[in-house]
Amino acid sequence: MKNFEISSKFSPSDDQKKAIEGIVNSVKSGSHYQTLLGVTGSGKTFTMANVIKELNMPTLIMTHNKSLAAQLYSEFKGFFPRNHVEYFISYYDYYQPEAYIPRQDLFIEKDSSINDELERLRLSATASLLSFDDVITIASVSANYGLGNPAEYQGMVLILEVGANLSSKALLRKLVDMGYKRNDSFFDRGDFRVNGDVIDIYPAYFSDEAIRLEFFGDELEEMYHFDVLENKRGSSVNKFILYATSQFIVGEDRLKIAIKEIEVELEKRLKFFNENDKLVEAQRLKQRVEFDLEMLNATGMCKGVENYARHLTGQAPGQTPYSLFDYYEVKGVDYLVIVDESHVSLPQFRGMYAGDRSRKETLVEYGFRLPSALDNRPLMFDEFISKRGFFLFVSATPNELELNLSNGHIYEQILRPTGLLDPEITIKDSDNQVELLYDMAKEVIARNERVLVTVLTKKMAEELSRYYLELGIKVKYMHSDIDAVERNELIRGLRFGDFDMLIGINLLREGLDLPEVSLIAIMDADKEGFLRSRTSLIQTMGRAARNLNGKVVMFAKKITNSMKEAIEITQNRRKYQDEYNRAHGIIPHSATRNIEDSLKVDDAAELLNKAKKMEKMPATERAKIIKELRKQMLEAAKNLEFEKAAALRDEIAKIKTI
Repeated sequence: MKNFEISSKFSPSDDQKKAIEGIVNSVKSGSHYQTLLGVTGSGKTFTMANVIKELNMPTLIMTHNKSLAAQLYSEFKGFFPRNHVEYFISYYDYYQPEAYIPRQDLFIEKDSSINDELERLRLSATASLLSFDDVITIASVSANYGLGNPAEYQGMVLILEVGANLSSKALLRKLVDMGYKRNDSFFDRGDFRVNGDVIDIYPAYFSDEAIRLEFFGDELEEMYHFDVLENKRGSSVNKFILYATSQFIVGEDRLKIAIKEIEVELEKRLKFFNENDKLVEAQRLKQRVEFDLEMLNATGMCKGVENYARHLTGQAPGQTPYSLFDYYEVKGVDYLVIVDESHVSLPQFRGMYAGDRSRKETLVEYGFRLPSALDNRPLMFDEFISKRGFFLFVSATPNELELNLSNGHIYEQILRPTGLLDPEITIKDSDNQVELLYDMAKEVIARNERVLVTVLTKKMAEELSRYYLELGIKVKYMHSDIDAVERNELIRGLRFGDFDMLIGINLLREGLDLPEVSLIAIMDADKEGFLRSRTSLIQTMGRAARNLNGKVVMFAKKITNSMKEAIEITQNRRKYQDEYNRAHGIIPHSATRNIEDSLKVDDAAELLNKAKKMEKMPATERAKIIKELRKQMLEAAKNLEFEKAAALRDEIAKIKTI
């Protein structure tokens, strides 16, 4: 097995070394669960990377949030440039699942927009897991959802070797069975094209390279990579393993069995509806499933194919569905599962199954789906937590669940390599909280530092923003009505200094790395509940732990138990760090972090402005613009700027219609 190699100019601090050693020894001794309790800014990600290196196990890193997943992907790509770091999140830009509301007799058709680059990254992840041992996959909750059988997917590979005798006719038929489409005009991922004795294949999981096969009769004479945009030859290969375009692609024999099973289930379900005088439901189901069967017979795929996953994978009713975990387990080797921000991620994983089940039961009851669609589901929590891998829960505020599971195998990382102390905490009367905060904010802003304010309602966020704007503070608010792209722009604008204060609700807690923020204000801190729980308060205060001048002010009429516990923990950590700094001569300094580029597509707009009269432009010129935009799209996707890539993709589509 190839070793995991870390590329970093840093080495673990004393606190990190203790945590790494403890976790590694715990796993090697056979402990199934362990917890890393690391304060904000203590370098938990670097510790995770070193644990992976020391254990040398394939690793799945899961988190509850796509933005955090993207951040982790970038960091681990940097830590492990010579290993295979993959990215596995939902491939939808937009997704509206099908649903039925009986009281209104309203059926909501499934509506989605698939992001091609995310789909490619998912396929790349499963292909790498079946091809290599040194794989780290960064995943969202999507890893808990059903996938095709890894053994079946592995069985659909095409192994190409130079010098082998291979009928080009048989090869093309195999490509079609694997989900590839012939396209001799516009060559894209998942396509192949034929030009005499030359066959080009664009693997569905490649970014900007394809494979060219050159035949002499039936002999594969030469095989090499080539750049799709420039059509330039790349490296030669003697052997190449090609995977199918979808994890749900199955072999011909399995497909025939699946189709027969679907027909039997349909007949049984129609009999049930007719016997219970549910004629509308019977007709509805018959029409839908028979159309899907026609598509499966003709192409091996159909819209909503995942609803027939149980039949396609050959599983029994109620059996645990295949998921990304099975792609780790198919080789029978030990692997590591890291659950980042476990205090949020685990409850989210627990709630996935019930919501999915409720929606699908209604669809089955009213004839929109067969009962087997219920087996296309996310993992139940017990199924997830009992997977064969070794689990490492990572959080600054782990819940009782992971602490109990870890059964004493809990490793703390309290010290920050920067020497920064936990923020000072001040409690002020909430009667005059708006005016008091205004005075404190002015002092912070005068030092060219930023302010985060957490409130309890959307209305208060908006009203407070309006009030402070009138007083001359550059302020904006952020809550759940603001889409993901705009949120990213708000965070970036705050860091750049476009405005000085950001007001939000619970969006300012996990995963935000804002070194410029030196003041956190918690309004109505004594309103006990989810937003003012011990965990939420500690996480919120942690946002000020990356600035040398970090301070927290809590506005309250009384000190609740949650406030008391959060303050005690924070003060103890502050004291511990201060003593360590004095003993080792460490001078605290603020953390630094680069500010990412904006998601705006300025370059694309500039190109398109030059081509306002596109319809009068020669086809060769349009092709040049498409080529340039495609370059930018692939670069944006490579940098995980998916909104920018999607905008560029839409512009390319517009030009092609001219």
